[in-house]
Order: sequence, then C-alpha cells, then structure tokens
Amino acid sequence: MRVGRRGVGKSVTEAKGEVDFTALMLAVRDRQDRAAFAALFQHFAPRVKGFLMKSGTDAALAEDCAQDVMAVLWQKAVQYDPARASVATWVFTIARNRRIDVARKARGPEPGALDWGPETEPDQADIYEAGQETARLVAAMADLPEKQRALVQRAYFGELSHSEIAAETGLPLGTIKSRIRLALDRLRQSMS
Repeated sequence: MRVGRRGVGKSVTEAKGEVDFTALMLAVRDRQDRAAFAALFQHFAPRVKGFLMKSGTDAALAEDCAQDVMAVLWQKAVQYDPARASVATWVFTIARNRRIDVARKARGPEPGALDWGPETEPDQADIYEAGQETARLVAAMADLPEKQRALVQRAYFGELSHSEIAAETGLPLGTIKSRIRLALDRLRQSMS
C-alpha cells in the first residue's frame, strides 16, 4: 500500500494487489486520515453487518451496530496497536463487544432467583444455634443500663433513625449516638 504524506492515494494496494489495512489504520490513528477511514469503512462496515446478522441480530439493528463499530474505530484509533492485533481482529472484537452490549440491553435486567416448589426444611442444628444466640442476645440486652437499652430497642427494633429518636425523647443527637455506640460495644463483648 502506498501512503503518502498527504494521505492515502487511489492506489491502496501492495505489490500482491491486497489492501494493507494496517497502513490504513495507522493513517487514521496517526493523522486522522479521512480517506484511509473511508477505505476501512467501505471494507469493514458490510462485513461487520453480516457478522452481526449471522449472530442473530436483525438487519436494521445490525446496520446501526455496524455504524457504531465504525464510529468507535474512528474515535479510538489512537488505541490501535498493530503489534497486539490485526485490524480485522480489532474491528471484529469491537463488533463482538457491541453485539454483547446490545443483547444485554434487549434482554433487560436479570430476574431474581425464583423460588419454585416447596421450601426446604431448615436444619435442626441451625434452628438450635439461632435459638441459643437469641437467648444470649436477650441476656446481654438485659445487662445494659436502662437508658442504653431503651435507645437500642428504638433504633433497631423500632427501626427509628437517630434523628427520630432525638425528636421523640428530646435528647441531644450526640447523646443518643454516644449511648447507642456504648451499648453496641457492650453487646459485642457479651456476644463474643
């Protein structure tokens, strides 16, 4: 391929008569050569569209995706490294990634786990262990000073925010936070 200082001429062939896509891509990468990009577009856009259609994408969407792929080729040309991949490999990698993105968008969010059939019986050892832990928590809560216990119950069992507790009790927010923090420290020590 002949690449002159002014860009790619009409003759974009090597001695063998084949197009040198690497030289075209380097012209796009290094000089934003529009003629080189046009040659790449003319060659790869229909092939990308065909690839996408063979992958199950309908013709209109494949056309849009091919346009997107070629736009990415232009925008990210500075990232092209001929030592890492051929131009065709690079273009079709972009196309494959674009196809995956389109498929994900079309599929929508993944549904959560669906519970089908009867629920399994909980393990008796787990039930016993949970009961023991609950009994330890009740005993640890009983050992807390009344002011701390009341705040912990409101915050965790009553599901109130610290601000809501302050509004209900008239206590300063800092006092509520300090008492709850002290109570949680004592509970951690008792439970460990």
